[in-house]
Amino acid sequence: MTQQFLGLDVGTQGTKGLVVEIGVDGGAVVARAARSHDLIEGLAPGAAEQHPATWWEAVRGVVSELSRAPGVDARRIAGIGVSGQQHGFVPLDEAGAVIRPAKLGGDTATAAEARELSERLGRNVPTGFTASKILWLARHEPENFARLAHVLLPHDYVNYRLTERLCMEPGDASGTGFFDPVERRFDLDAVAAIDPGLADRLPPLIGSHEPAGELTSAAAGELGLAPGTLVAAGGGDNMLSAIGSGAVRPGVCVLSLGTSGTIFMQSARPVVDPDGLIAPFCDSTGGWLPLLCVMNVTGVTEEVAALFPERGHAGLMAAAEAEPIGCGGTLFLPYLQGERVPDLPAATGSLLGLRPGGLTAGRLYRAALEGTSLNLAWGLDRMRGLGLEVGEVRVVGGGSRNDLWCRILADALAVPVQRLREAESGALGGALQAAWTFERQTSGASDLRELVDHFVATEGEPFEPGEGVRAYAELGAQLRREVERLHVR
Repeated sequence: MTQQFLGLDVGTQGTKGLVVEIGVDGGAVVARAARSHDLIEGLAPGAAEQHPATWWEAVRGVVSELSRAPGVDARRIAGIGVSGQQHGFVPLDEAGAVIRPAKLGGDTATAAEARELSERLGRNVPTGFTASKILWLARHEPENFARLAHVLLPHDYVNYRLTERLCMEPGDASGTGFFDPVERRFDLDAVAAIDPGLADRLPPLIGSHEPAGELTSAAAGELGLAPGTLVAAGGGDNMLSAIGSGAVRPGVCVLSLGTSGTIFMQSARPVVDPDGLIAPFCDSTGGWLPLLCVMNVTGVTEEVAALFPERGHAGLMAAAEAEPIGCGGTLFLPYLQGERVPDLPAATGSLLGLRPGGLTAGRLYRAALEGTSLNLAWGLDRMRGLGLEVGEVRVVGGGSRNDLWCRILADALAVPVQRLREAESGALGGALQAAWTFERQTSGASDLRELVDHFVATEGEPFEPGEGVRAYAELGAQLRREVERLHVR
């Protein structure tokens, strides 16, 4: 008998979903759907917020569309897995109502609180992590903090709407700043440093292989699914993307080119960066997922594209192809949103080496591609320095369809870059985690790697490192020197 499983990926720019069907002869993705959503406009500089109701409305729209798709039997969906944007803070009151909009991972308005926590704890607490957002609420909105009864992350909130159960799992919890990923438990010293009463406001922890609960009758009625449907633990978008892109064994590295950018890979042991720049996350399979996160990737190319709306990305890429490696000396420090790695939340973007005639569409676009790629390469070098070996890079996210970007990345990272057949790795990871959890619950055993090997496949020939490797190594060294000169005091 075949079973169907629903995967949802709730991000900052939109919510995506897909349904996979699994039977004795294997399985396939049978339907996809998506809904877009935006940040709340008009906020103070650095603030990035969304209302959780926006996510739920998008989930309802996605599931409704999937339910009508050919090949989908909504009442036969056996499990749901939710991937969610990491580091957000969803504050709930005693009744489970949202107190205020969620502050998101890209919110840098909490930089002062992050510095304060870093000093208290004697370790780096990144600005984007959840911890600084909770302290920000206590400092800036004490009346809302007084109402705070439950702290959830974005995917936890969607699970709560599905099941009415409050819980958190190690993968997404690793991005809070108050979780010990080595021991897989809350760091009570960090929790107390935020607020002495915070421990009582945190939800119970469950394992990544455990279900978050079952679909309630109310949620089932809204979504058109069967009450009692299993809801998997889910996880942060990077953890679920790791499953959906095949990073369930060492050596497979995943690079996500979205508004922000991440590089991560599976590890059988915890990997702890003494400076806290590479996150020592848990994954969603029972292992670890050391991860680099930078805040400026496709947002930089979108800024350039907005200057030349008549060309579009395809036209800009064609113009950039004609530009030489290094853009004739133009170097783009791409820190338009500040930056997490390097840890420069107050940094700004810079265009260096401009000459007459250099402000062309092709040159600016290529400089944006190169600057973001060199910054990612800087982070990957740090991961290698922590003992991680990179065999191949699988590229996902919105920027992965840009051929020129993939070629630049292969040279800048000095490893083959490979696309995936299924671009929606987060939603696929959610569906596969749901299938894995369902099988464990019904038969007592399941091989997640076998599921992943069946569903995850690369697409096309890899982009191999070429003649640009040496040039980009030199440009990368130049970028690091300029960052030191301009932003490090």
